[in-house]
Amino acid sequence: MTKKTTTTNFLHRLPKDMREAIDNNKNVAKLWEGLTPLARNEWICWVTIVKKAATRQDHLKRFQEDLLHGKRRPCCWPGCPHRRPSAQKWFGKKV
Repeated sequence: MTKKTTTTNFLHRLPKDMREAIDNNKNVAKLWEGLTPLARNEWICWVTIVKKAATRQDHLKRFQEDLLHGKRRPCCWPGCPHRRPSAQKWFGKKV
């Protein structure tokens, strides 16, 4: 069996749990590879910015479901706050 690889060239690092979710579902992997680097970054930020582990798991599950339903960006998400200097005070240093 060949080892799966996932593109990781964007602002946020792809965390292990997201990498596993992508690599364990060929349909999600195909959709992930079709996203722009900015869209991938938005998903990573949306999944990882939450504080509670339970919320993160909910976001990880919804990320996969939303991709499979054709969504290319997180719903109701104003975008990665780490890209906006004015939002830095709320989220600390750039990731």
